[in-house]
Amino acid sequence: MTQIRLGRDGDLNPEGVRAAPHRPLKDDMNDASKLAAADILDAETQFDAEPVPGSRLGLYFAVGLGAGAVIALQIDVMRVFSVGSWAHFGSLVVSLAMLGFGLASATMTVAKDWFARRWRGAATFSLALFGPLAVGANLYVQHLGFNAIFLVSDPAQKWKLLQIFLAELTPFLAGAFFLGCVFLRSNRTFGRVYFADLAGAGLCGLVVLLAMYVFTPANLIVAPLALWFAACLAWTFGPGGRVMLVPFVAAGVVAFAGHFVAPQMFGLKTLAVNDYKGVAYARKFPDAKKVYESASPFGFLEAYSSSYLHFAPGLSDNAGFTLPTMPVNAYLGLYIDGDGPIGIMRDLTDKETAYFHFLPMVYPYVIKSAPKTFIVQFGGGISTEVALHSGAKDVTVAEGNRAVLEAFHDDVIRNFTGDILSKVHVIGYEGRHFLAQTSERFDVIDLSLADSVGLSNPGGFAIVEKFSYTKEAMETYMRALAPGGVLSVTLWNKEEPPKSVLKLYATMATAAREVDPAQMANSFFVASSYLSTATVLYKNGGFTPDEIEKLRAHTRAMSFDEIYSPGFFYDSSQTDSTLAGYVEQIFAGAAGGPPAAEPSEVADANAPGGQDADAPPSGKPDDGVLPATVMGRLAWHALVAGQWPQIADRYVFNTRALTNDAPYFAAYVKTADLPRVLDRLELLQDEWGYLLIWATLGVACLTATVLLVIPLIWGWRTIFSRSRGKLLTVVYFACLGAGYIMVEVGLIAHFVMALGNPTISASVLITGMLVFSGLGALTSERALPHMRTVMPVLFVAVAALLILYGLFLGRALDAIGAIPYAARLLCSFLLIAPPAYLMGFPMPVAMTTLGRLGKDHMFVWAWGVNGCFSVIGAAAAPVIATNFGLAAVIEVAGLAYLLAIPAFYGVIARDRVQGPEQVEARA
Repeated sequence: MTQIRLGRDGDLNPEGVRAAPHRPLKDDMNDASKLAAADILDAETQFDAEPVPGSRLGLYFAVGLGAGAVIALQIDVMRVFSVGSWAHFGSLVVSLAMLGFGLASATMTVAKDWFARRWRGAATFSLALFGPLAVGANLYVQHLGFNAIFLVSDPAQKWKLLQIFLAELTPFLAGAFFLGCVFLRSNRTFGRVYFADLAGAGLCGLVVLLAMYVFTPANLIVAPLALWFAACLAWTFGPGGRVMLVPFVAAGVVAFAGHFVAPQMFGLKTLAVNDYKGVAYARKFPDAKKVYESASPFGFLEAYSSSYLHFAPGLSDNAGFTLPTMPVNAYLGLYIDGDGPIGIMRDLTDKETAYFHFLPMVYPYVIKSAPKTFIVQFGGGISTEVALHSGAKDVTVAEGNRAVLEAFHDDVIRNFTGDILSKVHVIGYEGRHFLAQTSERFDVIDLSLADSVGLSNPGGFAIVEKFSYTKEAMETYMRALAPGGVLSVTLWNKEEPPKSVLKLYATMATAAREVDPAQMANSFFVASSYLSTATVLYKNGGFTPDEIEKLRAHTRAMSFDEIYSPGFFYDSSQTDSTLAGYVEQIFAGAAGGPPAAEPSEVADANAPGGQDADAPPSGKPDDGVLPATVMGRLAWHALVAGQWPQIADRYVFNTRALTNDAPYFAAYVKTADLPRVLDRLELLQDEWGYLLIWATLGVACLTATVLLVIPLIWGWRTIFSRSRGKLLTVVYFACLGAGYIMVEVGLIAHFVMALGNPTISASVLITGMLVFSGLGALTSERALPHMRTVMPVLFVAVAALLILYGLFLGRALDAIGAIPYAARLLCSFLLIAPPAYLMGFPMPVAMTTLGRLGKDHMFVWAWGVNGCFSVIGAAAAPVIATNFGLAAVIEVAGLAYLLAIPAFYGVIARDRVQGPEQVEARA
């Protein structure tokens, strides 16, 4: 049994060290204010009994660096999975591994007295284990040979995924015990230690960002290891004592040798690349040669040359028997984080340039002579090559990924392409931001195969934002056209049933209706090739009959399928059978069965009479037209007629338009259909990124519930039955945990629009949020004497800011996207600062109050509640974003902070057994 006495004559801390006596208190102060004011006076006495001078400073540095090592390890795990497997599995593993904080909390709540007596030894031991466990977990995971492709068909892969989770859990568990022991020891000066935790983690995020320029993903673990070892050294100058220097050095040798020496000695891999990643194929070609490599926050880039590399993006089948000279060894394969290839075309000879005529990107040049061209995303440069060899008089290219531009300045790639960048004007940021700010107008604007292979599957096996394709972006492109100018968008169309391409159609049609509704029906020409690409042309002012005939003639010559043109005839009698056929194809035999076919509500906009002999086929089955082509024609017929919502409701997948608020090609399975696809996941491999966020949310909720209930069951009679405000305490810390992480995740996704890269966005947001919140935590002690009045006002201010950010942040980010990059970073930090600073108050104020009320068990448990709901919030954020939009994520977080207002008064309630001078806690 441990007794903790709180009185005006002095404190006994958990180790029996008497603190300095309190000064007399004013009688007119309320109880909470008395308690806060009294205990602020002994804030400096918490570590007076430490044997080493300056121990508090050493402890603060150890906490900051240790928390930074945990953050760095999260980034490292996600980067390793991004390159070696697929990014969303890294997010899944990290999310669940962070439940180690909940497990640590549950353990420490049950055994609080043991940890209170032995906090120094437990913290030291946990800190020493972090580095070796991180290295061991990585080596074990790479050895398993997990292959996500066979996750459904091979039960062994599920077991391997569980092993990955358990292995990666161990270092996070060690980090959680270290921080938990320090927090328990510092429960009455929590704000200061929490500042060290947040600010240290945030600043260390920048260290990892810089490390990405130095280390490849295979060696990026050096960053968390270096931060961990620095934390160990700081700990020896603090509570750990110099006696721990030798054990820590030994642990450091084990960790670094385990990563750099053991793999060479025992043939282990530090990063195993999945056999189904694009770069894995390139490496196995007999004559494969790596010609370029670079590592940065913008991605790990590798370029390979091989005679086996063929990249024909939408090339007409007619090219093979029409071209007199087919280019040989025409491409290098560029891979970003193992995905690709992005084709880099060599400088073709005059005899070979006829090749460009058979690519779909040539469409706008069929009707435009010597145009002024803008390429929205340079990528591998194929659209730029097409423009240069199709008579464009002036070409401007934009590329938001600086690493790609640097690759094209490398000698090998520059010589291979004939120094293509020297022939064009280069904009070193996102094309949509340039077009939104410039007064220039262009005859051709091209957005072709941006992200290359990434959109051959919806979302590229991950939930990522595609701001270049949103409705707002399309409106920007359309308004940047000169009179008679053409916007050309080419997208991979390798899906059956169609998914991404229908979202593109809906997005462009919605944008055109905003820009020029009167000319919408005459402004589009659409062509596709089956399981290859689809090209959508939009002309400012509408196509003339002569232009339509030229485009149709080119489509027939290339053997492409015409999907839509002004005056296009569509036989609406096919609608019901087409929609019902796709439902049957996906859901036949599923629980609940496919919905019954309903009569089409879309009336034929054309007279049901005869069809023009020169018009494209109607798409009837006896025309030999494939269902995907029929579906494309049905989509455009309904979009132009303004009747797409009725068709979209009946279509088998979600086909809503992309917006800045919901910029996702992924998430095509409708939420209501999720139960019906669980037994047919092999049909939906390209949607696993979306399905896994639901799985992560479910597992996180289940596991968090177990971890939160364990302490209740174990200690109900001795701990919780006497504690007032238990339910409200859970609600309070759940709101803080879920609300904070949802703001962080939501803002990371938002800021991609301005910063152009998810890794940069994550680094900036994590650093800004944690550092500014840390400053809020540091100053939170000033709010303690007046917390009953200050905290409700603060919560309202946070909620108001977040709701305003949800409504207007997108416009601000769009506006700053074209300014110099350093200025964008500064603006981003300034936007983060106000809410982040205020969000730094609630956690330390509540935790310090619990500590000073003597609710030590509740203190540790509340920390676990916060951690568990942080995991739940991180999993819920993408679910909310894909279903309701990014703004909804931030707005829901704002509502969570409002809900915390009434719950706060449960946190500061005194226990029933607490007298005016004493709190007794029994374990």
